[in-house]
Amino acid sequence: MAGFGFTPPDEPIDPNQNPNQNPNPFGNFGEIFQQFSSMGLNLQGLMSALSGQKSPASLSRELIRDISKKFLSAHGELPVSISDLTAIQEAMNIADLWLNEATVFPPLPMGDNSALSRRDWIDSTLNGWEDIARPLVEGMSDAMAGMLKDNLGENGISMDQLGVNLSGMNLSGMNLSGAQIPQSLLATIMGTFMSSLISTQLGQTIGNLSTTVTGANDVALPLTKEIRPALIPQNAANWGSGLGIDEGEVRIYLALRELAAARLFTSAPWLREYIKNAIASYGKGIRVDITAITEQAQEAMSSGELDPANPESLTLALSGGMFTPEETPTQKAALENLETVLALIDGWIDSVVTLAAKNRLPSLIQLRETQQRRRATKSPTQELFATLVGLEVSPRRTREAITFWEKIVELKDVKSRDEIWDESFLLPRADQLGDAESFLKSRTVPDDLSGLI
Repeated sequence: MAGFGFTPPDEPIDPNQNPNQNPNPFGNFGEIFQQFSSMGLNLQGLMSALSGQKSPASLSRELIRDISKKFLSAHGELPVSISDLTAIQEAMNIADLWLNEATVFPPLPMGDNSALSRRDWIDSTLNGWEDIARPLVEGMSDAMAGMLKDNLGENGISMDQLGVNLSGMNLSGMNLSGAQIPQSLLATIMGTFMSSLISTQLGQTIGNLSTTVTGANDVALPLTKEIRPALIPQNAANWGSGLGIDEGEVRIYLALRELAAARLFTSAPWLREYIKNAIASYGKGIRVDITAITEQAQEAMSSGELDPANPESLTLALSGGMFTPEETPTQKAALENLETVLALIDGWIDSVVTLAAKNRLPSLIQLRETQQRRRATKSPTQELFATLVGLEVSPRRTREAITFWEKIVELKDVKSRDEIWDESFLLPRADQLGDAESFLKSRTVPDDLSGLI
């Protein structure tokens, strides 16, 4: 689906266009803005942005949390029982011992609580979600400000021309009804609006994920400031339901994955910033086409895809890709880097768990196949990035990454495999995943350098 008002930065803009030739270059976008506002504009965030207390691009943590927990409440949750905690702690202890033979990354302190409820998971990962999404919101906010400056200059537009009724709003004793709005102020309003949209979108995604993720690190992203392994008993039980495999065996397998991810994120702390930078590079390539926004919004409301009387229709439109920007070369490169590192993370976890559980878990092959099917059809990472940036992590890319890591161990050893995570520049590119031997050769310095002089 075409991006909702977002176009590549190299699309030309008519330099001779005079905003003053049309007193309202937005057409009836004011009506659309007013209708969208009723469906999700964070007025508290807007007031904070107008007063200078917050950036217009600041995500609403409260909105994200409220929407995610409303979604969770609709699907229900079970509290963590003493028997849950005991069973998971036992699985974690076994898995931790096995992993010592499969990776050089050291074990982590377990702590007293290795079991989380769905609600606990939301609370513990909320800051991480906010960090990951912030660069995207900043890119959209900057793009909106740039569009307004190009179209309005510094003159701005009046409330009547925009079609927005804020007669009930009073800022520092100033009634805005009928007033002339500078483009900087309108940029703040629209930036806050975009932040509200992403906050709403992210809240629903997190709420949905809370019903499926099996552990604190199951998303295969470093979401918590202090990495701690933990399983979600309710979701772990659902994951293994219907497989005909002993529950204890399922718990050990999921504990292996959880602990492997936790060891990786702790031993490669640069991963957090690397992922954020890739998203930031993507966000910087966004620009806004107000004509496209207006036309597509009108079309969506005419078809019923967006219904001002039904706030949920906005969320459905968002998850359907309406606000996904068109990709520029810079954005494509950023997504390529992001997809590759996500595949490498998931592939490493799979290969480490397979090595650790080999000849120990009778149903390892079935468990592994179940996990791979889950990743191909409803991966937590896939859901997140498909929602935020339209990225689909290819199952083929993940399989290539698994084979790559296994081949490194075969050609060298476990230590050599794990050392590749020392720095981001040591990671293989996407085109190197299919030839681990050539990758290793490219990193080997010859003993005799005389031929290079």
